[in-house]
Amino acid sequence: MDSPPDSPHVGVHPTSVRKRIIAVSVLMAFMLYLDRVCLGEIVKSDSFLNDFKGASREEIGEVLGAFFFAYALFQVPSGWASDRFGGRIMLTFYILAWSLLTGWSGMGTTLGALLVARLAFGVAQAGAYATSSGVIRNWFHFRARAQASSFVSIGGRLGGTLAPFLTTFLVYQLSSWRYVLYLYCLVGLIAAIAYYVIVRNRPEEHAGVNDAELELIGRSDQSADETAAATTNLRDIGPMMLAILQSRSLWLNSLAQFCLVFGWAFLITWLPTFLKEERGVEALLGSLMVTGVLAIAIPGQLIGGWLGNHAVVRLGHRWGRIVPLAVTCCLAGFAYLGCLSYQSVWWVVACCAMVSLMTDIGNPSVWAFMQDVGGRNTAAVFGWGNMWGNFGAAASSIVVPRLMTLGEASGSGETYVFMTCAGMYFVAAIAVLGTDATRQVRRSDSDAIQTDS
Repeated sequence: MDSPPDSPHVGVHPTSVRKRIIAVSVLMAFMLYLDRVCLGEIVKSDSFLNDFKGASREEIGEVLGAFFFAYALFQVPSGWASDRFGGRIMLTFYILAWSLLTGWSGMGTTLGALLVARLAFGVAQAGAYATSSGVIRNWFHFRARAQASSFVSIGGRLGGTLAPFLTTFLVYQLSSWRYVLYLYCLVGLIAAIAYYVIVRNRPEEHAGVNDAELELIGRSDQSADETAAATTNLRDIGPMMLAILQSRSLWLNSLAQFCLVFGWAFLITWLPTFLKEERGVEALLGSLMVTGVLAIAIPGQLIGGWLGNHAVVRLGHRWGRIVPLAVTCCLAGFAYLGCLSYQSVWWVVACCAMVSLMTDIGNPSVWAFMQDVGGRNTAAVFGWGNMWGNFGAAASSIVVPRLMTLGEASGSGETYVFMTCAGMYFVAAIAVLGTDATRQVRRSDSDAIQTDS
C-alpha cells in the first residue's frame, strides 16, 4: 500500500499505526453508507408504507433527495471545520451526530418530520469523507494515497452493499423499520468511540509511530504549531474560498463529480423501487439484486486504487489521475445504454452492476485528485468537490421519478432515465480531461517538499 521514498532507517522495521487508521476509517465509512442507503429500502417496505399511507412517489423522492441536498451544502463548511479543529475530534463528532439522527429518524410520524430528520442527517454526514480524506493525506505518502483511499471507499461500499438486504431482512425480523434505525444508531455510537480512541490528526502526534514509519509516510519536519497557525485562522476562509473558485481544474472535477454521481445515485435510491414497481420483482429478491449490483463493485475499489497508483507512475502525475476516471466514466455510460437493449430484468441488473463496478474503479482517482490539489486545505477542497457530487445525487433522487412519470403515457419512462444517466457519465468523462492534479489550489512550502520527494 505504501510507495515511500528511500529511507535512511535501514534495518528498522516501521510501525503500522497507519494501518489501524485505515481500519477504523473503513468502519466509519461502513456505517456512513449503511445509515445513508438503508432508507432506499425502507421506503418500499410494507411497514413504512403502512405508516405513511397516501405518500406519492414524488413526495418520497423529495425525502430521499433532502439528505443529498443538505449533505452537499455543508461539504465545504464541514471540511473547513476539520482543517481548523482537526480530523480526530470533528469526525468523532460527525459520527455521533449522524448516528443519533438515524435513531431520531425512526421516531418520525409524518413525511415532514422525516424530511427534517434527513436534512439534519445530511448536515451531520457532510464532513465525513472530507475529514477522512484530510486524515489520509496526513498519514500516507502521495504515491500511496489512491490505494489508501480505496480501502476507505471499500468500507463505504460494503455498508451500501449490505444495506439493501440487511435492512430488508431486519425489517422482516423486527417487524418494523423503526427498530432497524434504532439498531443502526447503537452500532454507530460504538464506531464513534473507536475512532476517537485510535486516530490522531498527524503521525507525529501518535506515540506509537516510530521514525521509520514517519519516513515511510514522507512527512516534513513542520511543527504542529506551524500547521495549526496555517489552519486555525478564521481570516483564512476568504483566501481559501477565492483560491478554490479560481481553480479551473477543481471546477471541471466538480462538474465530473456532479454528473457521475447523478448517474450512480439511481442505484442506491430508485433501483429498488424500479425493480419492484416496473419489473414486478418481489421485495426480498429485489434487495438481493441491488446488493449484488453494489457488491460486484467492491473489488473495483481495490482495482482502482492499484490502477490509480500505477497510472501515476506510468503516465505521470497529471494524466495518471485523468485516464482511469475518463475511461471508467465512458464504460459506465455505455453500460446504462445497455439497459435499453433487452427487456430481461437480469440484463438490466447486469448492466447496472457494470455501472457500479466502473464507478468504483474510478473513485480512488477522484479522491487522490482532491488530495493532490488540496494542499493545506485538503478537507475543504475535498468538501467542495463532494458538494457538487451530492448536488448530482440530490438532483437524481428528484428527477428520476419525474422522468418515469413523464414517460408513463408513452411507455418511455425507462428510456428517459437510462439515457439521462448515460449522458451524465459521458459529460463527466469529457470534463475530467481538462483537470490537472499537479496544480495545487494553495501550495505551501511543506507541500512542495512532499510532492517533490
